[in-house]
Amino acid sequence: MYSIHLNNCRFYAFHGMHEEETTVGAPFEVSLRADFDAEAPIKSLKETINYVDVFACVRSHFGQAVPLLETLAQQIVDDVHELDKRITKIDISIVKLNPPIAGFTGTIAVSYSKTF
Repeated sequence: MYSIHLNNCRFYAFHGMHEEETTVGAPFEVSLRADFDAEAPIKSLKETINYVDVFACVRSHFGQAVPLLETLAQQIVDDVHELDKRITKIDISIVKLNPPIAGFTGTIAVSYSKTF
């Protein structure tokens, strides 16, 4: 089994339930791991998962606001799997880096994992 990883990809978006989240927005950080089976050794791009396509898929989800990060994670995972059915498992973490919550000085995150 192989894995590809997108680590700490940064986006700015308007995901959230609260008015400030949908009007001011916030920075997000996404990490994703996609496991897949392939014959070794891999010698061409068609024998692996193209991480450029995976990144483009993830990035496309930051153009339209979604109220819940859980929903966003599920949508991204399902769409990444549609890119290549050889993917057997996807783990994703979405971190809202500066949530607009009065007095809050941390991050908020959602993690989701799905086996196919």
